[in-house]
Amino acid sequence: MTPFLLMAVGPKDADWARLSQISQAYGALSVILSAGALAGVAASLAYQSRQTRIATEETTWTAHRELLLLSLAKPEFLTCWEPPSVPTTSDEWRRIVYTNLILQDWEKTYSFGLMTDAQLTRTFELHFEGQTARDHWRNSREHYLRYAVGGANRRTRQFAHVADRSYDAAVAAGPAVSVGAYFVQPTMPNQPPSPA
Repeated sequence: MTPFLLMAVGPKDADWARLSQISQAYGALSVILSAGALAGVAASLAYQSRQTRIATEETTWTAHRELLLLSLAKPEFLTCWEPPSVPTTSDEWRRIVYTNLILQDWEKTYSFGLMTDAQLTRTFELHFEGQTARDHWRNSREHYLRYAVGGANRRTRQFAHVADRSYDAAVAAGPAVSVGAYFVQPTMPNQPPSPA
């Protein structure tokens, strides 16, 4: 009935062939707009999926961090984790556990693109000047590298490889700064500073 209704209400001298061509042009434009809208929906779903994954990772990381912090606050809980892979004292192990928290924070920062490769390399160069940092990597490097190869994303793999290269370079460059050499001893009032 549509053609008859259009003829009844339309002007008598209308060029129906031309109007049909215009209508077909709008039909093609409608297909393009529909495809654009569908692409927008797909992009929105992909973004929401990524945000959900990030939120899940953050929740998991927060829970893990809380467990580690509890272990540091109550050293008797340190034996609930895997034992050190290198011989170490309880105090050294607590420092290693805390260093692991620092590295995990850097890894998250780097994986979110908030740290460049150059910044990461420089961070590790400075980090591995210290003995605790080297002890941590010596204890954890196998785990980090196995995790990086076993399906982690590209930036996580890059993080582990930059850390490992920086560690090897630091060890080749010479001995680390020991824990006891980090800070100078405070001087007592009216006491001359100790000679260097």
